[in-house]
Amino acid sequence: MIKIAIIGYGQMGKLIEELAPLNNCEVVSIIDPIIETEIMEETVSKADVCLEFTTPESVFSNIQKIAKAGKNLVVGTTGWFDRLDEVKELINKNNIGLVYGSNFSLGMNLFFSIVDTTTKLMNHVSDYDVFGLEMHHNKKKDSPSGTAEILSDIVLKNYENKKIAQFDRVNRKIESNEFHFASVRAGNIPGTHMIGFDSNADSIELKHTARNRKGFALGALKAACWIKDKKGIYNFREIFSEIIVT
Repeated sequence: MIKIAIIGYGQMGKLIEELAPLNNCEVVSIIDPIIETEIMEETVSKADVCLEFTTPESVFSNIQKIAKAGKNLVVGTTGWFDRLDEVKELINKNNIGLVYGSNFSLGMNLFFSIVDTTTKLMNHVSDYDVFGLEMHHNKKKDSPSGTAEILSDIVLKNYENKKIAQFDRVNRKIESNEFHFASVRAGNIPGTHMIGFDSNADSIELKHTARNRKGFALGALKAACWIKDKKGIYNFREIFSEIIVT
């Protein structure tokens, strides 16, 4: 049984707490300003791994405090990747392990792999043009989503004739070297991402729809189990194939 500390007690933190006993994890500490607890050596002392799901404003400071306490961690908060080099120094200096990612959903990371394989194949079929579409509820704060940007990176990596991801409105014809990725925000739409391939003869669509946050919480718990005795910093996408078999 792996002992975990939950940093941030929002929707993700509460779901991690709920699913932890079913995934070989025991919650030994919950840290959140709302319940007046702070990250200190004594508040995380019993934990093997800390799971950080807070806000972009507080995540770097939290990583610093957890690293100083000598605890391995999983970071699901985004908005700090421009300071990745600083975090790498912290991890190495304190001899701990960290897994980070923009999307810990098991299903979405499987989808990334499917899109990667498919776009490599479709790159050789000139009859098809590739496009992207994502839809979310109207409370989502960013557009495009971080997941849409990852999908775009995959497409651009695998398509020889696509050089630029175009997320913005364009008052002109789309250029042949542009990969057009549209975003919709409305109502209570669950997170939906699609990569499509269109030709004169037919269309092919790959789509992932998230019904809830459960897949994200399960991915974070699997990452916690994986990083427990490891050192160094890892991107969840890069180690996903190892994590799903643990």
